[in-house]
Amino acid sequence: MPTRFSASQYIDGILAGNRVLLSRAITLVESTLPSDQELAQQVLDAVLPHAGRSVRVGITGVPGVGKSTFIEALGLHLVQEQGKRLAVLAVDPSSQRSGGSILGDKTRMNKLAAHPQAYIRPSPAGRSLGGVTRSTREALVLCEAAGHDVIFIETVGVGQSETAVHGMVDFFLLLMLAGAGDELQGIKKGIMEMADAVTITKADGPNETAARLARREYQNALHLFPLAPSQWSPVVTTSSALTGAGIPEVWQVVEQYVEHTRQSGYFQRRRQEQHLHWLHETIREALEARFYARPEVQARLQQVQQQVQEGRQSAFSAAEELLRL
Repeated sequence: MPTRFSASQYIDGILAGNRVLLSRAITLVESTLPSDQELAQQVLDAVLPHAGRSVRVGITGVPGVGKSTFIEALGLHLVQEQGKRLAVLAVDPSSQRSGGSILGDKTRMNKLAAHPQAYIRPSPAGRSLGGVTRSTREALVLCEAAGHDVIFIETVGVGQSETAVHGMVDFFLLLMLAGAGDELQGIKKGIMEMADAVTITKADGPNETAARLARREYQNALHLFPLAPSQWSPVVTTSSALTGAGIPEVWQVVEQYVEHTRQSGYFQRRRQEQHLHWLHETIREALEARFYARPEVQARLQQVQQQVQEGRQSAFSAAEELLRL
């Protein structure tokens, strides 16, 4: 079992920007041991007043879009040109099935990982989407308290993780490819609607013309969606991680959005709504975990599930029966 420090050692280390203690604290919040959870909550409560000052950006994209390469290019622009301190977190529920984690993140973004102003944290392995989401929210707070003023949260794969990530960021960026058959590439309409900006990646060499064309098509498609509560019209850009073209412009769009929503008050309102959502989510998850952990539920669950599967009992009456135990 890894060494545990006292709450004050974690707190002092995080506030001093110590990467080793930040990593250890994130390992602590990812742990499911009750003693670790208790210690993690003490640390989170103490550092919370120092969090909340970053810009949180969710990044998702279709397969083959070159997400890691793009994140590295944008990340290097932020730490080298803008003087930012960046943390990159990943939400990867798929690692639950394989039991492995995308520890390849650091090797995929080796230049960025080596930069003293950047911190990359792979997704914890073997956790449900709820578990990954919760530990990512807590890791986000710790990274902010450690002085990171930009947080990237990357989704892995296209699935439910987009909604989870969208619920914890200020700005949602969708990466797309040009000329991959159907221009909307089967991307779910719901994911398109979440996007505050779209960037067409790999816009270099022979692909440049196709990228410009795709940009127009996406811009037209996005105009058909109703205006988001932020009153912001999504922007479509083209970018190349290879040449660096269009990378600074992506960050300019993020800054324009932040300025627009801060002036209107939406930025703060959305953060407050997210905090309340996290509260209710945490309560729901805890109640569910306690319910399934009860011995009387465990004793009856198998039989009830079988009856529901075979159509001998309705799901509603079965749920009612278990809840009454």
